[in-house]
Amino acid sequence: MAPPSVEELLRARGGDGLRPRFVSKKEREQHKRDAQQAEQSASAALKERIRAERREWERRGVQALQTPRAPDADAAKSETSDASASESASAAAPDAVVAASVRERYLGERKAGPSRKARRGEGNKRFLFEWEDTDDTSVAALGAESVLPCLGGRAGMDGSERQSTTGGRSSVRSTLAEKPWTEKRLDEMKERDWRIFREDYEISVRGRDIAPPLREWRESTIPRAVLDAIAAAGYREPTAIQRQAIPIALQQRDLIGIAETGSGKTASFVVPMLAYVLSLPKLTSETQSYGPYALVLAPTRELAQQIEGEAQRLARRLGLTIVSLVGGRDITEQGYSLRNGAEIVIATPGRLRDIIERHMLVLSQCTYLVLDEADRMVDLGFEDALNYIMDSLPRAGDAGADGAPLPRRMTLLYSATMPPSVESISQRFLHDPAVVQIGTANQAVGTVEQQVEFISSDEQRRTRMLAVLDSGYAAPMIVFVNQKTTADMVGRDLRRAGWHVAVLHSGLTQNQREEAIASVREGENEILCCTDIGARGIDLPNVSLVFNYQFPTNFASYIHRIGRTGRAGRSGNAYTLIDEHDAEHFYELRQELSKSPVSTVPAALAQHPAAQAPTVSSQ
Repeated sequence: MAPPSVEELLRARGGDGLRPRFVSKKEREQHKRDAQQAEQSASAALKERIRAERREWERRGVQALQTPRAPDADAAKSETSDASASESASAAAPDAVVAASVRERYLGERKAGPSRKARRGEGNKRFLFEWEDTDDTSVAALGAESVLPCLGGRAGMDGSERQSTTGGRSSVRSTLAEKPWTEKRLDEMKERDWRIFREDYEISVRGRDIAPPLREWRESTIPRAVLDAIAAAGYREPTAIQRQAIPIALQQRDLIGIAETGSGKTASFVVPMLAYVLSLPKLTSETQSYGPYALVLAPTRELAQQIEGEAQRLARRLGLTIVSLVGGRDITEQGYSLRNGAEIVIATPGRLRDIIERHMLVLSQCTYLVLDEADRMVDLGFEDALNYIMDSLPRAGDAGADGAPLPRRMTLLYSATMPPSVESISQRFLHDPAVVQIGTANQAVGTVEQQVEFISSDEQRRTRMLAVLDSGYAAPMIVFVNQKTTADMVGRDLRRAGWHVAVLHSGLTQNQREEAIASVREGENEILCCTDIGARGIDLPNVSLVFNYQFPTNFASYIHRIGRTGRAGRSGNAYTLIDEHDAEHFYELRQELSKSPVSTVPAALAQHPAAQAPTVSSQ
């Protein structure tokens, strides 16, 4: 008799469901996304629990202040004896002696006379507890007027908590009596609450008369029409840069905004720009020839088109016209788009200069200017074009389309880093700007895990890249290289390995660039292989991995590259291959990894001689 087969044994045990099932790649990616979402939810729950515990601690402190304690018999007896002793001490010593003792103990005022010398060896070896009558700090000894009624609070830190004194008695109240800012109405917020608010969102500001940040959209002074457009676009809650930058820009004040990529910088200048344009008269056939009301300059076509898309989402309901002027497109067609007028123009410096020189556009009434990624404009050699455009803008007091003098130009400058080139531009083009910084400038976002590995040969570099990409990361992914030829070569290698790859570099036409980005965004391709042209200005959602096949030629580009992942609070991964040719960046790379809360410094990098001190070029 033949032995039973595997299928018969499974059926006998009722185990049809025990047969192994192979999970598809799509299911694995969905499982990874679910795990990431669960991790984000757990992190958000942890933060909320910590905030709730802090509020509960504050409530307990308030209750402790408001609930009198009934002294027990021993405590009452002790208080009675202390009071009698204090009365006798007060009778023996006049008030002047007590006041002098208080000044000596707490204000550092010492009367003239020989000082007590410390005994040999007592400074660091042991404590001496010597008690004198003047060391008594009880209420009876010092007088009730000298005791501050606070319970572990930071009374009077910002002045708002310090109240007037009456009869020598301080009426400083404890900070525990204050509700947290999350439970206050807008009119109840005080300077201390705004300080805590900014700390919670890692907002730091510099400048005079900084406007309070934005708690909720409905509490702002944004026009109702713009608020409706924001709601229709799906913006539920402002990001950190939007919370502080929008109220400042609504005051029509110059601004420098420093925040990581993916932090919502675009909306932080588009929203006040739309509010500003809506406050001006609508363009007519007579006034449209004077040019736009607002101008946004971006260093690359991709970034300019991304800004245009974001602005169009909000401006579509407002009846405003937005025109994009970028290279790679027919300049005649762009000039035709300007014939009917546009309230807002978004452009790259080179193309805008060409259009102005051909007298296809004037900027005679443009009083709202945004410089996005201004440091990158300088790096790409647009400084001359930028100066030409700034000279074409009107000056305060020039006559507008209606003959009335124009107001002073409002300039907003944004970047993810703060190199010296940005500071130079701000000094030349901005007037008394407010500076808003989210997190730490020139530093990567803390949700990106950075891994660095030394590679000795190109063959090892290629092998390591394929191994990392095959280790389970979900699409989309980005591979960065330094040269156009290298991008084409790496793209071919990835296709041979079975990956669906789109290549992006400056050697492609504008239509080819847009098709490459769209193919990755829509899921047709899994990997985008690109040069630093893809480090800024492209918005690919949910990038799981940034792989630096080559380390960039400057460290700021490294920060921008890895900023393509871990956006909007999500976790991300960055893997970088380095060799001895990158030694000039080792010190900055080591510092960056050591600051990251989720990254570690590899031993080979930590012990490398070039990582011990900054080089001349990195300084």
